[in-house]
Amino acid sequence: MPLVAGVDSSTQSCKVVVRDAETGALVRQGRAPHPDGTEVDPSAWWSALRTAIDAAGGLADVASVSVAVLAFRLLRHLPSVIRPALLWNDTRSAGAAAELIQEAGEGEAGRRFWADAVGSVPVASFTVTKLRWLARNEPANADRVAAVCLPHDWLTWRLAGAPGLDALRTDRSDASGTGYWSPATGEYRPDLLERALGRAVRVPTVLGPAETAGRLAPAALSGAVSPPTRTRRCSGRARATTPPPASASVPARATWWCRSVPPARSSASRTPRRPIRAASSPASPT
Repeated sequence: MPLVAGVDSSTQSCKVVVRDAETGALVRQGRAPHPDGTEVDPSAWWSALRTAIDAAGGLADVASVSVAVLAFRLLRHLPSVIRPALLWNDTRSAGAAAELIQEAGEGEAGRRFWADAVGSVPVASFTVTKLRWLARNEPANADRVAAVCLPHDWLTWRLAGAPGLDALRTDRSDASGTGYWSPATGEYRPDLLERALGRAVRVPTVLGPAETAGRLAPAALSGAVSPPTRTRRCSGRARATTPPPASASVPARATWWCRSVPPARSSASRTPRRPIRAASSPASPT
C-alpha cells in the first residue's frame, strides 16, 4: 500500500501524519510544539519538523509529502535567514498596508489599483506589506535580502537539501497571498515587490499542482536532518524537478528573508531522492 505524509507547520505546532494513499487510513503520526509569539526564528520550525518526523516514524517508506505552513522569511546569498519570520498575525505591518494603498491612489482609487493588479487589497498579513515594514524599520536588513519566500517554500527547500535559491518553489495559492503575484495573469508583479522593498529580489518559481518542486534529501527520510553547510557555489544547482517513482509535495503561509549559496554535493555520493511537488492549495494533512 503506498503511503503519503502530510505536514502542517502551523502557528502553535508542527504535525506530521502518514496515511494509506488508497484508503486514507491513519498509519502513524507525530507532533512537536512551536514557540509563542508573532515572529519566530525559522530554525524553530525546522527543529519541530525534524522532531515530528521522528515521532511519526520517519519518511523512508513514504511516497509523497505535502506541507502547509503560516509565516514569511527573508534569505541572504548564503542559505541563512536574515531575521525572525513575521507571522501572518503580526500586525506591525498594518501601517505599511495603508501606505501602499495610499501611494497607489487616493481613497477608492488606491484600493481599486491593488484589486485590479493582484486580486486583493493589501492588509497586514500580506508579504508585500511586511516587506515595506522591513524597508522602513530595518533598512540594514532590507539591504541584505536576496530572496523572499513563504514557510512552506522554505521547508520544501530544506527537505530537498537546500539546493540553492534558484530551486525555491511555491504554488499558486501561496503566491496569490504575497501581494505581488497576479492570479489573473499567472505571473509575478516585480514592480509591486520593488515598490514595497525598494529593489528586486529573488522569488520562488510558481508551479502547477502536478509539478515537482524537488526531491527529498536522503537525510530528510528521518528527522535527523543536518542544516546546510557553507560551500562554494557550483553550477546546475536547481535540480530535483523530475519525479522518480515516489512524489512529495509541500504548501505554507508566512514570510522570511535569505541569502543564496547552498551546499555542493559530490555526484559520486548522490542517492535517488523522492520528489517534492508544489500543491495548489495549503491543504491540512489531518
